[in-house]
Amino acid sequence: MGGRITALDVLRGVAILGTFGTNVWVFTHPQGASGFLADVGSGFGDDWGDTVDSLLRMLTNGKFLGLLSIMFGIGLAIQHASAVRRGQRWPGWYLWRSALLLFEGLLHYVLVFEFDVLMFYAVVSVLVAYLVGRSPRAQTGWMVAMGALNLAVVGLITVALLSGGTATGDPGFVVTTDSWWGGVQDRVTYFAVFRAEGVLVLPLSAVLFLAGARLFTAGALEDSARGARLQRRLVVWGLGVGVPLNVATTLAGPGWFAVDRYVCAPLVAFGLLGGITALVNRMRAEPGALRGGLTAVGRSALTCYIGQNVIASALCYQWGLGLAGRWGHLGAPFTVGVWVLVSALLVVGASWWMRRFPRGPVEALWDLAYRAPQRGARRGGR
Repeated sequence: MGGRITALDVLRGVAILGTFGTNVWVFTHPQGASGFLADVGSGFGDDWGDTVDSLLRMLTNGKFLGLLSIMFGIGLAIQHASAVRRGQRWPGWYLWRSALLLFEGLLHYVLVFEFDVLMFYAVVSVLVAYLVGRSPRAQTGWMVAMGALNLAVVGLITVALLSGGTATGDPGFVVTTDSWWGGVQDRVTYFAVFRAEGVLVLPLSAVLFLAGARLFTAGALEDSARGARLQRRLVVWGLGVGVPLNVATTLAGPGWFAVDRYVCAPLVAFGLLGGITALVNRMRAEPGALRGGLTAVGRSALTCYIGQNVIASALCYQWGLGLAGRWGHLGAPFTVGVWVLVSALLVVGASWWMRRFPRGPVEALWDLAYRAPQRGARRGGR
């Protein structure tokens, strides 16, 4: 497949900004991550403001993170196809990419954000790297096994929540936002707590990675007849079935939290993949300001993913401008305002940068680190 796929960077850009739509609630809560966790299981409140907050959280909860996981699988499939074309050993140096991603995710977690996903993506990418070149039957078997494991975990959590045996809610500790260094220390201290969800969803992530790779190979991003057929099916199942189920589980209350986040939301993510791809493929060739901005964010996805959390921390936490302490009580209006502001900064900044450089700043550093040992290996082999 020659040239750059038009929809690919737009999808990545949407996934990055959409994921921030989930994360922004952490930053805008007056008590930061601790307060956010305490509110997760509260469900719909008694007043209109709480209901609006819950509905807005439903719009992003898990869906764009699912889309980001699918996109990561697509990227892995592209890397594999490139290695095959060049006659390179696989997974080969891809494992070094995974190691770098794990290190980057660890730094991001410790220094910036409690709910980093890069560490888990790095772990899952190793497994999927060994599966992506295997037969479709073998891949399907792994997807069925991992999907069944995910459903089993979700089922156990849901039974426990509905029976009152456990509850989402107050984590029992406070992560400080008064000082940046204090937050770093807290993230190290409560490492196991904040990394627990990622471990639980490793099977789901493996399914989404493999599904992304399979969909890419099947032509789901193509502007072609077979691509259009796949996109329609994704929209029907993901949006036509997934959205009503998602609304139902949200309205059903906090006892259905796990089903809502780890079953319904990923289903909606496939619908977003199909719908956005179909829309982009029908647009005129020359991108407008919005599509150009989303494309720039998608091309500098790692930079923007880290950057949005750094900016939001500086804006909202007490060690920065402390906006959450002053305005966090407003709920949804303040949260939406922060999301709009940070997203606009990312779109404008990424557009400016990508007009001048081939890679985002984090991507450029990452590429240097990825290629450095390969150059050494080539020199050593002479």
